[in-house]
Amino acid sequence: MSNTVWIPFEKLTAFMVDVFKSIGVPEKDAHICADVLINSDKRGIDSHGVGRLKPIYYDRIVKKKIQQPVTEFEIVRDKGATAVVDGHHGMGMVIAKRCMEMAIEKARTYGLGMVVARNSTHYGFAAYYPMMACDAGMIGLTGTNARPSIAPTHGVENMLGTNPLVFGMPTDEGFPFTNDYATSILQRGKIEQYAREGKECPPGLIIDREGKTKTDSVQILKDLVGGRAALAPIGGTEEETGGHKGYGFATVVELLSAALQQGSYLKMLSGLSEVGQPMPYALGHFFMAIDIEHFCDLDDFKKTAGEILRSLRNSQKAPGKERIYTCGEKENLAGIEREGRGAPVSESLQQQLIAMRDEQGLSQYKFPFE
Repeated sequence: MSNTVWIPFEKLTAFMVDVFKSIGVPEKDAHICADVLINSDKRGIDSHGVGRLKPIYYDRIVKKKIQQPVTEFEIVRDKGATAVVDGHHGMGMVIAKRCMEMAIEKARTYGLGMVVARNSTHYGFAAYYPMMACDAGMIGLTGTNARPSIAPTHGVENMLGTNPLVFGMPTDEGFPFTNDYATSILQRGKIEQYAREGKECPPGLIIDREGKTKTDSVQILKDLVGGRAALAPIGGTEEETGGHKGYGFATVVELLSAALQQGSYLKMLSGLSEVGQPMPYALGHFFMAIDIEHFCDLDDFKKTAGEILRSLRNSQKAPGKERIYTCGEKENLAGIEREGRGAPVSESLQQQLIAMRDEQGLSQYKFPFE
């Protein structure tokens, strides 16, 4: 990252809003999409921040034409504490935020609320939505299926998506517990980040059709699309190391992202037609909110949650280790550290920002790396 430049969050947010608007996303929705992306960068999750603006959203709308900039949010079924939504290939962040808002509203009435979506698109970093529930004094849960990436245990074919299963729980510490990660050891976004930075992937995390490890980040991204590479699930490729557990959790997410809403799954999510032409990904998501006040006093829950997390962090450390972390803590620390710096923009990402600016005539933006 020798040529990396740090750009203030406010400037990147404004730029992303204008890019989204320039390609047809309504202004209100553009702000939602930009907010999801910039909050990923704020938490130090560079794999899902501004670096994904061009390849995951801009290109799919402008170049591939497989995503709709204007989101048609259709409520297909609405019964008590549950609902089913069809996103009609609109903006995943807009669909997801609305779904979690519905789940929160239902939880206030019923104690639990669950909303599932079909025909959606990539919805950014997953913890954004459980954190909405935390802000409302609730426990949040979400998951999404994705392009085929993970091979099942004892297999070499990429079948399941990276399929995160993400919880958020409020605490008395000023930031929530959030376990935002894929059910594979390495997620596709991290490989994209390695490729942008000219780095290789660590060995043993991606395999080819012969079960041999692959490390070339650029080639891996091509081979994942072509079905010539697969990610190992959490635990690795063997049962002896617990790989079947990661495989099982990835399958749980796939089932909840497709069966309840009768959406697409597995190879149907490749983004390619039978003749190899780009087509919508038709992703599925699920969202759950649990109103803590239906079970106990919110402050009591937060205090107990905080005591559990502090006990874990204060437990005996391994030799040579300075600190024990709990989920969400590193992201909170990254947010504090980056508050006055902004987001790191690598050289390849700099070129992407310039390309989008020039293609859309957003000449009011001048970047510090120019």
